Amino acid sequence: MGALNLPATGSIYIDANIVIYAVEKIEPYHSFLSPLWQVVSSGTLCIVTSELTWLETLTKPIRDGNYALETIFHSFLTAREVQLIPSNLAIWEQAARLRSLGLKTPDALHAATGIAAGCSLFLTNNLIFSRVPGLPVSVLNIEIAK
Repeated sequence: MGALNLPATGSIYIDANIVIYAVEKIEPYHSFLSPLWQVVSSGTLCIVTSELTWLETLTKPIRDGNYALETIFHSFLTAREVQLIPSNLAIWEQAARLRSLGLKTPDALHAATGIAAGCSLFLTNNLIFSRVPGLPVSVLNIEIAK
């Protein structure tokens, strides 16, 4: 298994699947991401994500009536180490431009938010983000296979 290559400083953008892997402890991703959470808890790096992640992660627990899991997602996304980036018109316009690369609307919003936040690393498990020029993407399945 490869190792997660983390930047020395800055912010790391995580999309919804990374949050789900962390909260639901889905392997092998949960173990692979462990060094990230250790560095973040030390204050060296911070986590950023779109408010869209709130919607994407809470939908299933709400639909399933799983209040316990819903509460855990709430706690994770409101932790002091996690910054939710609100959408604004500049992000929406950038997302519209990114749609021309073949990204679906939610993916375009995540990428545009990561760009707006100036993230040092964009963690995902979706290869489509590699199409976005200048986005420092790390795809977990590829990193684990190294």
